[in-house]
Amino acid sequence: MSKFSDLEKVLERKVPDEPTLFEFYLNGPLLEMYSGKKCVTSYDHTWNYELLIPAYKKLGYSYVTMLGSNFHFPKNFTAQKSTISLNEGFVIFDRETYAQYHWPEPEKEDYSCLAKAEKLLDKDKKLIVWSNGGVLENVISLVGYENLCFMLYEDRDLAKKIFEDVGERLFRYYVEALKYDGVGAIICNDDWGFNTQTMLSTADMREFVFPYHKKTVEYAHKMGRKVILHSCGNLKDVYDDIIDDMKFDGKHSYQDVIQPVEEAYQEYGKRIAILGGIDMDFVARKTPEEIEKRSIALLEMGRAGGYALGTGNSIPEYIPVENYLAMVNAVHKVKY
Repeated sequence: MSKFSDLEKVLERKVPDEPTLFEFYLNGPLLEMYSGKKCVTSYDHTWNYELLIPAYKKLGYSYVTMLGSNFHFPKNFTAQKSTISLNEGFVIFDRETYAQYHWPEPEKEDYSCLAKAEKLLDKDKKLIVWSNGGVLENVISLVGYENLCFMLYEDRDLAKKIFEDVGERLFRYYVEALKYDGVGAIICNDDWGFNTQTMLSTADMREFVFPYHKKTVEYAHKMGRKVILHSCGNLKDVYDDIIDDMKFDGKHSYQDVIQPVEEAYQEYGKRIAILGGIDMDFVARKTPEEIEKRSIALLEMGRAGGYALGTGNSIPEYIPVENYLAMVNAVHKVKY
């Protein structure tokens, strides 16, 4: 039976007692299938611990990922769409609209779901808390990507204020979540890149985005917890920042078109834990036999330490269940 201590060993770049799974989140129908409960809303997979805990346990995970509270930054999105525009729904575009925006306070939210979830967990399992978007993601959703690029050129002081308002509040959100003993680790989920480069220049990433992540990691480490970075895109120019400056314990989210997880493990695996990584397109399109073969090969690679098996991102509804199960069941075919 998988234990949270196994994932901790992975995050310390050690060999776990057993092959270990890691996933950012699972979709609602999959949770229903393995928990025997029904989703009340489409967002149940983000916080409904009564749904999450039995499903994650049955599928072999040593933890449950969930939001710590409903803390978020209100935006003007008017419709749920299959894709998200980086230039629609923004609410701050100048100093006047910045002054009008009502900034939410993380301390005013209810985090009691973490205490309730802890009571239902097995003693050898933990919660991993993530947030409603990261520093850069939330700034872009408030300002708009093109508008942010112009703002960084025309009014850097305003951009700095917005990053500070977002970054400090996200830091305080994690401080609140880390007050609960059942929280064994946190995920800083913040997409930073396109397929070819970071979304902002590396200089701007270091000035406006990274300081808040560094502060969060430092605090979590002080509290004795591990921190995972979930970030999509080509981050080759900032891996040293991720590892040596911000000091994340593990990196998640990989795409074969950018860098296959096998290559990432060879390049960075001695410096940071590599989590998941089987490309989403691969998991969606390949046969269960092909997925099992790659999963077993990755677990064999992980004998050197610092690797947990999973997809490159998450388990959305379009992933065939039989393909997903071919991946997670591979842990039973490899012994450490």
